[in-house]
Amino acid sequence: MDFILNDDQRIIQKTVREFAEKEIAPVAPIYDKSHEFPWDVIKKLADLNFLGILIPEKYGGAGLDYLSYTIVIEEISRYDASIGVTLAAHNSLGIGHIYAAGNEKQRRKYVTRLAKGEILGAWALTEPGAGSDAAGIETTAVKDGNEWVLNGTKRFITNGSICGTVVVMAKTDPSKGAHGISAFIVEKDTPGFIIGRQEEKLGLNASDTSELILDDCRIPKENLLGKEGEGFIDTMRLLDTGRIGIAAMALGIAKGALEESIKYSKERVAFGHPISEFQAIQWKIADMATEIEASRLLTFRAAFLKDQGGNVTKEAAMAKLFSSESGIRACSEAVQILGGYGYTKDFPVERYFRDVRLCAIGEGTSEIQRLVIARQILGLKR
Repeated sequence: MDFILNDDQRIIQKTVREFAEKEIAPVAPIYDKSHEFPWDVIKKLADLNFLGILIPEKYGGAGLDYLSYTIVIEEISRYDASIGVTLAAHNSLGIGHIYAAGNEKQRRKYVTRLAKGEILGAWALTEPGAGSDAAGIETTAVKDGNEWVLNGTKRFITNGSICGTVVVMAKTDPSKGAHGISAFIVEKDTPGFIIGRQEEKLGLNASDTSELILDDCRIPKENLLGKEGEGFIDTMRLLDTGRIGIAAMALGIAKGALEESIKYSKERVAFGHPISEFQAIQWKIADMATEIEASRLLTFRAAFLKDQGGNVTKEAAMAKLFSSESGIRACSEAVQILGGYGYTKDFPVERYFRDVRLCAIGEGTSEIQRLVIARQILGLKR
């Protein structure tokens, strides 16, 4: 088994890389400073069919494989992880859950519009008191005639305030714990669906992260996504894909940090020599490059196995754990290599340093990844 890209994947990589260099690199620092959502870039990505990467062509998507998906997220995130995380949340969760668990009517109604980029998708699981303990959510959904009535608050929702649809996890039978959680499709203009506070974040400033409030939010009974009581089960399957996306995002950021470090080290002269000639700098770059290659192998392997249709819970968790933590190390070393300049906004490594930190938190913290990996190896259910 190898991860040599085929012709189509190489074309995709080249296309995304050229697009990112031309359309994203010049504006990334501007959006980071203004905290504006990059609608113009997202619309251009929609024209390239990258808002339906994994969705079959019959529903308006690109019909690509998971390895191609990781390539897209990596190349985009190398220049701006805010756009990378926007695409990842939309593709793997916002649209992915509806496609995976939805019936044909739901796919035709929602997936097609999402895949074409007519609207953005969001996915709402996390709550103020339920993050790592995802089964501990308190949002409820009560059946009332031909409707479901949703009440609760969701927190840290990517694309939350700018989405057209959001998949919401809610308890339909609190007595059953995780097996009493169901998923629902909620449209943004539904009465009782309220956009709460916008999060002020350390990094990823050009991505939208919002609080969502459901106040007697009434949706049609046909907006139940999948079977009642199986929302949490579907969620666990989806998180495998989500974690591959975050691994690819961390990989892209680390790659950017390494490239900036190499460029700077060859240009910066100290004690009469480019600092790239000093062993201390060489060792940092060697370690960064080695860990990036290891991250890529883990991430591509998880995507490859996902394409084969196998269970990738362990592999996805390993890829996310290693890529996110090695990405943090790479960005920290990049700041150190650039010294005082690395601590300023004159160079992108400062932004990479802030952006990469989310990768060890989102889609399950590093601590949760270690639990997932250990349980898979030991054969434990909890």
